[in-house]
Amino acid sequence: MSTTPSRTTATAIGFVAILLWALLALFTVGSEPVPPLQLNAICFSIGGLIGLGWCAARPGGFARMVQPGWKVITFGTLGLFGYHLLYFSALRVAPPAQAGLIAYLWPLFIVLFSGLLPGEKLRPGHILGALIGFAGAALLISKGGGGFTREWALGYALAFACALTWSGYSVLSRRMGEAPSEVVTLFCLASAVLSGVAHLALEQTAWPEGGLGWASLLALGLGPVGLAFYTWDIGMKRGNIQLLGTASYAAPLLSTLALVLAGVAKPTEWLAASALLITLGAVLAALASRRAAKLAKLTSPVG
Repeated sequence: MSTTPSRTTATAIGFVAILLWALLALFTVGSEPVPPLQLNAICFSIGGLIGLGWCAARPGGFARMVQPGWKVITFGTLGLFGYHLLYFSALRVAPPAQAGLIAYLWPLFIVLFSGLLPGEKLRPGHILGALIGFAGAALLISKGGGGFTREWALGYALAFACALTWSGYSVLSRRMGEAPSEVVTLFCLASAVLSGVAHLALEQTAWPEGGLGWASLLALGLGPVGLAFYTWDIGMKRGNIQLLGTASYAAPLLSTLALVLAGVAKPTEWLAASALLITLGAVLAALASRRAAKLAKLTSPVG
């Protein structure tokens, strides 16, 4: 019996990554004052250990981990490490709300770029859903205030490169669909090494404060900067890439809800408005995907 997940199952697995990323901000706040690159090094190390355990539990897991070769391993490492380096750099040299908004163009880019993949077709519903979802994410992150100024052009450019890096990594992962997801283990381990070297060169070492801080650090490595990469890889390679790309807009919404429930942030009218837009965008994309699936089924040859 084949262990390859169906398209529906792979899409559901991809959704797990979105749910885990919703906890990224909460755990990051809890892990203060650990600096970004040190945080990356620790979390990617934990993520790599998760992968090693997964490989050990599956017959032939270690063989599949190294099967793709150095080109795929380099690609994945640059995707994970590059995204986080650009993201944290952008937030250092530009206002976090505006830089974060630009960085969150990646779900829109995933939906749009996916139309270039073999066997995929971008439909008006996908585009409309992505744009409405992005409007909701923009409202949520910017909260209706501020604006973009030339003073922070470098930070904005870094954030834009960040969005292109993660969307490009995600979409190109589909082109490498034959590469087993076990290889993500090496992506994490290599990213941990690069982050560790960069941390030693650029940052002052700091550690979490108290038991809650250490628990947040561990949870961060186990989930949003660990397991999420494996589930996202499966979703991108085997699942509905347009639906996952648009549903990614739920991440900033769920992240804010988690902060509100934890007492870190306060609920506002912007949260309710963005929730409506994000939900509407996801529904439109889902309807477009369902319609495409029905059409493909009706037009497929019977034999």
